[in-house]
Amino acid sequence: MDIRIDTDCVIAGGGPAGLMLGLLLARAGIDVVVVEKHADFLRDFRGDTIHPSTQDVLAELGLLDAFLARPHADMPRVRLSWHGEELTLADFTRLPTRRKVMTFMPQWDFLDLLADAAEAYTNFRLLRSTRVTGVIHDGDRIIGISGEGPDGTTDVRARLVVDASGRDSDLRSAAGLIPVGVAAAMDVLWFRLAKAPDDAYPFIQAGAGMIITIDRGDFFQIAHVIPAGTWTGSEEDLALMRQRIARISPRMTGPVARVARDDVHLLRVRLERLRRWYADGLLCIGDAAHAMSPAGGVGINLAIQDAVATARILAPVLRERAPSARELRRVQRRRVWPVRVTQRVQRLLQRPLLSTPDAGTAMPVPLRFLRDHPALARIAGRFVGLGARPERLD
Repeated sequence: MDIRIDTDCVIAGGGPAGLMLGLLLARAGIDVVVVEKHADFLRDFRGDTIHPSTQDVLAELGLLDAFLARPHADMPRVRLSWHGEELTLADFTRLPTRRKVMTFMPQWDFLDLLADAAEAYTNFRLLRSTRVTGVIHDGDRIIGISGEGPDGTTDVRARLVVDASGRDSDLRSAAGLIPVGVAAAMDVLWFRLAKAPDDAYPFIQAGAGMIITIDRGDFFQIAHVIPAGTWTGSEEDLALMRQRIARISPRMTGPVARVARDDVHLLRVRLERLRRWYADGLLCIGDAAHAMSPAGGVGINLAIQDAVATARILAPVLRERAPSARELRRVQRRRVWPVRVTQRVQRLLQRPLLSTPDAGTAMPVPLRFLRDHPALARIAGRFVGLGARPERLD
């Protein structure tokens, strides 16, 4: 059965950027459809960091109490252990925010919160299990998207198409928007590690690469930073990974020995962005506009801030008509500077994160500087926790 839907705005992708934008537009009285290819949000190894600035947005939406009622863990400071010597990388305790912590929450819980809030509006629809297959044109202008869903072909026509479908977006490619960037020096290996009742590890351990450990209650989720292009998934690679982790964190030697090849998931880090975030009738936000390194979990924060800026700039226009190219450009001009700054900082951090010295080797100069000047951790906390240009709803 073929289905046609007419709406004000259709958003491809039900991730943090797409659902936040859908919620904000529905709240502003815009008829909006979000198209999500999966049936639910239950996928592992996704970003779980909810920054203080995002929690302020949730508070402005009246969702902070509902957010805090879901399983979560708070971190007022990001700490790093360099062969057992600890220092603070980022301190959030003096931020001008309601909550002065970075919060960890499984992304499916966060997305369920946004989806539940958005679906309370009658002018919001979430099409699950619907895969975007192409764009619909009227001459040179994009006027909608086509997709395949449970009930067959679905065409959604709109005043504006927003691509929030991520860094591997086919929709972006179909519109002729090609990202540019620099080759990332690192990749990330994700896997679960068994947890005994009294097990605990520092959040970040470094000295022969880097390990990030997120406590999931009954297991640890591990992110292990490695040089780009060095993981093929072979048994030899697995053995090398175990050796690196044992050098960084000797206490992990036993648990990581039980990790199999099929348990390890590779994230190829990319630092790239579109030169132009828009085409006639289409706007890209979040990872579709700028792929980030997972360092600091800032990609989610930037995606949320893209959504806030997009809703604030374009909602008044969408009430009346389709946005012009000039109006779409306003979103990019508002958001491109913080993206550039953040990506530059991430590039500078790549090499220290990949250092592979033996135990006893002196801590790298940037880390020693942070250790010896605690005020810098508060500056880093502001950069990570708020972003280079935080956004507010109004």
